Amino acid sequence: MSHVSLPSLRPSACPALSRIVAARDGGLCRVKLPGGVLHAAQALAIADAAEAHASGIVELTNRANLQLRGVKSGHEAELSRRLRDAGLGPQIPAAQAAWQATVADDVRNLLLSPGAGIDEYALCDTQPLAREILVLLQSEPRLAALSPKFCLLLDGGERLAALDHPHDLWFAAMEAKADDEPWFAIGLAGQPTALQDTAANPALAAVRARDLPAMIMALLHTFLDVAAPDENRMRDLLRRLSGADIVTRAATRAAIELRCDSTICAWRRAPADPGRRFGAWRQRDARLWHVGGQPPLGRIDTHGLRALPMLAEEYGNGTFRLTPWQSVLIPDVPAAAVADAKQRLASLGFLLDAQAPLARLIACAGSTGCTKGLADTKRDALDLAQRLPDGVDVHLSGCPRSCAAAHCAPYTLLAVEAGRYDLYRQEPLPACAPLTTSDVAARFGVRIGTNLTLEAAAQLLGAAARSTLDD
Repeated sequence: MSHVSLPSLRPSACPALSRIVAARDGGLCRVKLPGGVLHAAQALAIADAAEAHASGIVELTNRANLQLRGVKSGHEAELSRRLRDAGLGPQIPAAQAAWQATVADDVRNLLLSPGAGIDEYALCDTQPLAREILVLLQSEPRLAALSPKFCLLLDGGERLAALDHPHDLWFAAMEAKADDEPWFAIGLAGQPTALQDTAANPALAAVRARDLPAMIMALLHTFLDVAAPDENRMRDLLRRLSGADIVTRAATRAAIELRCDSTICAWRRAPADPGRRFGAWRQRDARLWHVGGQPPLGRIDTHGLRALPMLAEEYGNGTFRLTPWQSVLIPDVPAAAVADAKQRLASLGFLLDAQAPLARLIACAGSTGCTKGLADTKRDALDLAQRLPDGVDVHLSGCPRSCAAAHCAPYTLLAVEAGRYDLYRQEPLPACAPLTTSDVAARFGVRIGTNLTLEAAAQLLGAAARSTLDD
């Protein structure tokens, strides 16, 4: 019997380890990292593979993964093989079919805090739970029917957390008594509601930590049971069914006890501080620190990718972590080595100051890497950094798909042609709107400027920021 290529078995526009998607600058290969953790040997293997089979450019993603750009024609199979051999694919029995490896890869969309297990403010260590959940996700063939974009958040209450990234399912640790196991609040199509927020995305119920893996599987099966063919994401299903109904059906299916009392409705997640991804911060073990930095515009070359594991082995535990903000953390750095680790990371070109202009800019691949991009957003972001007003965060998007930012940025420059952008300002909304090309205003906010040059955009950004401060 002739071999059928994997992309034919599972057509999708989403790149994956074994599904190389065509882009303007060559193929695109995405590598999903469980918990965002990358071991030193794996980083070196990625660097070698990127040089041999791709352009050598590696991008960090807003889901704490990475992707190789410019995969050479005819090199796709060998690139995927080398990455799998480095232990970067899903861990499934070797006897299972090759197509199931890609299905398993697609469902590994479980996001943790970069501080999981080490954050001094965490309510619990989510890493053991995450390992158990990943085994279940990649072992269930039926989950092949889920969209490769279907994503889950497992939140341990860390101070360093991405609360503005929407997810199909989210689970957030709640305060527990000393003699009680943690309970996890459950929500759909959004993110945990922080203390300062209104009732947007409220928790629907809570389950014990021991029941969480089974509850996740029940929710996924329930979604597949009731979703129509055109309802690919949880937000689609919620237009027709209530979240409470979906959660109740799943709990009944798995015979799991739910908490649905008034304390759940009133629960709010403690505030997060994304700025803790920059610089050095004390961990739960007060003798150790994590040191973080952001490569300009989320890209690392193979030189940097080889240097990072050296730093991780010299100063930390031999691993480093990717974050949902396209940055890296080196964990478990002894206090005496923090200054040296920061200096070495900065010498590689990583930004350690949250107020640096390039640390406040996000840009997609743009017209040099994407056929849908209308402007060279990476180059334009470098130009804008020279003019960017203080305290302003901006997302440059080459088209309405918003690939580079999972969250709603305060300001978005949406390309209309080469070197020209419409400027949007995000207004306070009860919840982040769906990422759809047909709902640009809802996604990016209110348009406050049209067909702007970068110079004009910088001037208008400064005026808009001053106006906001005066309000």
